[in-house]
Amino acid sequence: MPSAAPSAPAPVVIAIDPHKASWTAVAVDNRLQPLAAIRIEVNRDGYRGLRRFAGRWPHATWAVEGATGLGAALTARLSADGVDVVDVPAKLARRVRLLSTGHGRKTDQADALSVGIAAHTAARLNTAVVDEAIAALRCLTEHRDDLVRSRTQIVNRLHALLAQLIPAGLPRGLTADNAAAALRSIRPRAVLARTMRQVAVDLLGEVRRLDRRITEATATLSAAAAASGTTLTDLHGIGDVTAAKILARSGAVNRFRSESAFASYCGVAPIEVSSGDIQRHRLSRAGDRQLNYALHVMAMAQIKRATPGRDYYQRKRAAGKTHKEAMRCLKRRLADVVYRTMIKDTETSLLPAG
Repeated sequence: MPSAAPSAPAPVVIAIDPHKASWTAVAVDNRLQPLAAIRIEVNRDGYRGLRRFAGRWPHATWAVEGATGLGAALTARLSADGVDVVDVPAKLARRVRLLSTGHGRKTDQADALSVGIAAHTAARLNTAVVDEAIAALRCLTEHRDDLVRSRTQIVNRLHALLAQLIPAGLPRGLTADNAAAALRSIRPRAVLARTMRQVAVDLLGEVRRLDRRITEATATLSAAAAASGTTLTDLHGIGDVTAAKILARSGAVNRFRSESAFASYCGVAPIEVSSGDIQRHRLSRAGDRQLNYALHVMAMAQIKRATPGRDYYQRKRAAGKTHKEAMRCLKRRLADVVYRTMIKDTETSLLPAG
C-alpha cells in the first residue's frame, strides 16, 4: 500500500502578552489550545530566546497585544527581521478572556492565550506596521498635550491664589501678563498674604516657562505636519495642531475599509440597538476620544462661519433636531470628509513623480 501523504502543518499562532520588563508567549493551535508557553525578559538574549521558542513552528503567525503600543518595540524588531505581526487590541483580548473558562482569571499566560484565541477567531485584524513618521507625530502631539495640561493646572492654582489676594479675583482667560500686572499692584503686609503672593509669583514663572515650551512644541508640530504633505489643513476648522493629531491618532488610513469604519473608530457613528420589531440606534461611547474631540473642534469652527458645515447644521436644526443631535450629525459628516481627504493624500503620494 502507498504511504499516506504528509499532512500540512496545523496553523499555530505565537501570541505575545508584552510588558515593560517581560514578554509572555504562548503557542496556540487551531483547536484554540495552548501548545507551549514561555516568559522571558525584555533584552537581546530574551529576544533570541523568543525566536528559538517560535522556531519550533516555522509556519506560525505572530500576534501581539497592543502591537503599536506597549508591544511596539517587539513589533519593530520582528518587522526588521521580516516577520509580520498581527495587532490584537487589548479590549478584544480582554473580552476573550472574560468569556473563556476559568472565571476570568488574569495571568500573563492567560492574557497571551486570549491574544492567540482572538488572532484565530477574530475577523479583519490588521497587520501591525510601525510608521516612524506617524509615531513621531503622535509623540509630538502627546508632548504638547502634556504641556498644555500642566499649564492649565498651574493657571487654575494661580487663579485660586489671586481670588484670595484680590477682591473678586481676575476674569477667566488668565494670561501671564494679566497676572503679573495684578501682582505688581499687591503689596500685602500680613504674613499669610505675603506668602500667598510669593507662591503666586513662583506659579507665574512656571506659566511663562510653559508658554515658551508650548510655543516651541507648536512650531515643531506645525513643521512636522507641513512635512507630511497633508491637505487636511485646507479644510475649514483644521489647523496644524488638529491635523497632526488626526494623522497621529488615525495611523495608516488604508487600514479602515470604509468611511463608516473610520467614523466608528472616531466614535461618531451611531450603534444599532434594535430588538424584535423595534429599530433604533444610540450614541456610541466607544472610539478614539482624541479624534472625536478633533472633529468637535472642526464642527464648532464650521458652524461659526459661512461654510457648508454651517448650512448642514442649520438644516438639521430646521428639521427639529436639538443642538447636540445636529452636532452629532455634522461630526459624522465631517468624519467622511476627513477620511476622503486622507485617502486622497495617500493616493497622491503614491503617484509617480512627473
